[in-house]
Amino acid sequence: MNCREKIISEDYFSLILDFPLREDQISPEENQDFCYENVDGSLGVIYVKRMGRPMVTVSNFLYRYIPQVYGLESFPAAGTREFNPQPLESVGILTQQRPPLELTGSGTILAVIDTGISYESPVFRYSDGSSRILAIWDQTDQSGQPPAGFAYGTEYTQEQINEALNSPEPQQLVPHRDEIGHGTAVASVAAGGRIDGGTTFTGAAPDAQIVVVKVKPAKQYLREYYMVRDGVPAYSADDIIFAIKYVRQFAIPFEQPVVLCYGMGTSLGSHTGASFLSLYLQHVTVRIGMAAAISGGNEGNSAGHFRAMLEESPRQVEIRVGDNMRGFMAELWGASPSVFQISVRSPGGEVIPETNFRINREVDYTFVYEKTRVIMTYVSNERNTGEELIVMRFMDPVPGVWSIVVRGARVGQNDFFDIWLTQKQFQSGEAYFLTPTPEITLTVPSYAEDAVTVTAYDSNTGSFYFNSGQGFSRTGRNKPDLSAPGVSISTINGPYTGSAMAAAVTAGAMLQLMQWSVAEGNAPFISGRGIKDYLIRGATKERGVDYPSRQWGYGRLNLTGAFDAIAGRFPD
Repeated sequence: MNCREKIISEDYFSLILDFPLREDQISPEENQDFCYENVDGSLGVIYVKRMGRPMVTVSNFLYRYIPQVYGLESFPAAGTREFNPQPLESVGILTQQRPPLELTGSGTILAVIDTGISYESPVFRYSDGSSRILAIWDQTDQSGQPPAGFAYGTEYTQEQINEALNSPEPQQLVPHRDEIGHGTAVASVAAGGRIDGGTTFTGAAPDAQIVVVKVKPAKQYLREYYMVRDGVPAYSADDIIFAIKYVRQFAIPFEQPVVLCYGMGTSLGSHTGASFLSLYLQHVTVRIGMAAAISGGNEGNSAGHFRAMLEESPRQVEIRVGDNMRGFMAELWGASPSVFQISVRSPGGEVIPETNFRINREVDYTFVYEKTRVIMTYVSNERNTGEELIVMRFMDPVPGVWSIVVRGARVGQNDFFDIWLTQKQFQSGEAYFLTPTPEITLTVPSYAEDAVTVTAYDSNTGSFYFNSGQGFSRTGRNKPDLSAPGVSISTINGPYTGSAMAAAVTAGAMLQLMQWSVAEGNAPFISGRGIKDYLIRGATKERGVDYPSRQWGYGRLNLTGAFDAIAGRFPD
């Protein structure tokens, strides 16, 4: 079995590494139980044969090396399929498509890492019928050649896509589909072409070219580890990192800028920007000609986060678990140098005694009466953050109120602890905190510093979208950056709602800014940091709101305001 097959095979698990393997360690691959693919510098992914090796758990491997799993962050909404230009008009996008600037994304590239794209749709073609899509990397398709420098999937070039579009059976030549529709929706909002002069449909940057990566679904062992509900799309961090590497190569400094739109997330993690995916996004967005719009997630109203002051006296944290819950995860993060102890109490009153994790790194306990299994794994110094972490896995929990009792064995001044639950869409049943904290609910990887992190609001009412994630980071760093329309947004697939739509609207505005900056030569050295700064300066602020805000960031997206700020015009 070669590396191409190992990457896809369910018989191999993947670990993300931050150190390179020597050449003599990784060849010849056919004779080994693993293969290694480098991403960039010391970052790489190793694929290891599962048979005869321990399960992928925090106790067997470092927390940071296990790929996180991400879910989609927008969904079809009720309403008419007729195009509604109001969200794009309200943030100045349609205004800047018109004279004098006439910014339509010309000379720029939108990169969409998602569920694929319906490449036959007229919104992704030029007026002569040819495709605006430069390339599609379908990680799920092993029938053709992967991109140069990559080991799996199939790449379809613009030439191949055009050949398919000119044939009576396009799918015979380019057998790529977006079965879910999420990627198509995102791409159409950010860079869909004009239909009937824009009256029937238009995206924010209708003349931008497009690069698409269809991310392969997470393997079953990862779905089982994170206890993802059956049938819910889920994607692995290693595949997404390779996707970012792929789209990065399309950026040509000073000539051809790329804006990456990313609409996936997870509620687990440190919420500080320390995950491998967040760090790689940061590495990419500081480069000239690269920027990223990241959705902030839809976990603000899920009651999936709890925060409290760590004290020497015990603090009881209650989780309500409903019927038919197969299992869920909880991660407890503490601030260094504090040390905490925990115990767990079942709805029936049975208790896992307070555990001395200095002696036992992992506690595996099955309750006698409830027949629920709880595994608690202690990480004294999580390598990415240097902080204390306890990963808890509740398997087949009985319905009722479960209690996690947290006590500070050593308490610093003003030290907090945070607990996050598996995100709502992944849960097979109901699990939520009885006294939740709605803040610090932006999903990972939206804490990447120089990416533009976006929350969602309803442009028709002006109200914040109640499900949208909220800031700041766990360490108090300012995130989100902006808020943008994300409720009932017109896509080529009908209306969608969610923070991924807000990211798509923002990505379109960023493409317009990139056209002005790079393609037209006004600021050719600009990177994601500069694009973010332009948008922050022009953001609309409301009286009575303190900025930066946990909900609104530095304000509402306003592309006209950004150009006013560039021109030195500031509101009174």
